[in-house]
Amino acid sequence: MLINCVAYQDGRKLADIEKHEISSYLARPGCFVWVAMRDPTEEEMSEMQEEFDLHALAAEDARHGHQRPKIEEYGDSLFVVMNTIEVEGDDLRAGEVHVFAGRNYVLSVRHRTERGFQDVRARAEREPELLKYGSGYVLYALMDAIVDRYFPVLDAVEMELEKLEGRLFTPGASPRENIEALYYVKQKLTTMKHATSPLQENAGKLYGGRVPSMCSGLGDYFRDVYDHLVRINQSIDAARDTVNTAIQVALAMVATGQGEITRRLAAYAALVAVPTMIAGIYGMNFRHMPELGWSLGYPLSIAVMTTIDVILFWRFRKAGWI
Repeated sequence: MLINCVAYQDGRKLADIEKHEISSYLARPGCFVWVAMRDPTEEEMSEMQEEFDLHALAAEDARHGHQRPKIEEYGDSLFVVMNTIEVEGDDLRAGEVHVFAGRNYVLSVRHRTERGFQDVRARAEREPELLKYGSGYVLYALMDAIVDRYFPVLDAVEMELEKLEGRLFTPGASPRENIEALYYVKQKLTTMKHATSPLQENAGKLYGGRVPSMCSGLGDYFRDVYDHLVRINQSIDAARDTVNTAIQVALAMVATGQGEITRRLAAYAALVAVPTMIAGIYGMNFRHMPELGWSLGYPLSIAVMTTIDVILFWRFRKAGWI
């Protein structure tokens, strides 16, 4: 679906144009066209491929999606794939944005992404001195917006992690539920890592050393995007380490709880074993056994069993086993 199709010249908006007018505006000196699409059909992508002379491999990737973040050069044009991460209830939804950037055009195609880039377009139009850089600046603005949208998502995941850490030592909390929740957080962090880590690796191609011609003069801006990605990836790595530690703590608490139960059961077994042993000896019914004919034998054996159990109970209680 076509969202926007706008022509710009010298950093200022010329007009909203129709698809069939793209070619005529591309032929104007100093003019570039910015087209935005969402979940395009095969026919729509074929039209854009013909209008902008897109490389067949890049167009094929944009048609089907499910690509790893990357930046590829095809002659004097760039094909950039970025993942978007959006909060959907308690889950994270991953989408994709494909950007084709050439000398005089930018085509952005988003898949499975609800939030658009109207704010990015408005920002670019408010900065005509930067928009004069053309497609290179639009590419920066799109990358910067996508990377900046990672921060609130990461903050939400980190807040969830902090709550789980506090719940680990809450009396009555279920260790199993804690471990499941921590593993769920780890899955979210992995989703974010898959989006940000490859993009960081590729963002370095856009500043310093040999850079694509359309990105010339924008090195400071692309370096800023790279720095943000470094911060995000470091935060994700730190959060993943925290999750791993929390899971180990939860497992240790489960093992400790099982050990306490085992000691408690052993203590009660000892309390039962002593009278059972004494009763077992005098329940053998041999003809010749001492104290069988003694009138005080029964109360004395009960007293002995009770005394021993009281002593054992006191010792176990003092040791914390009961």
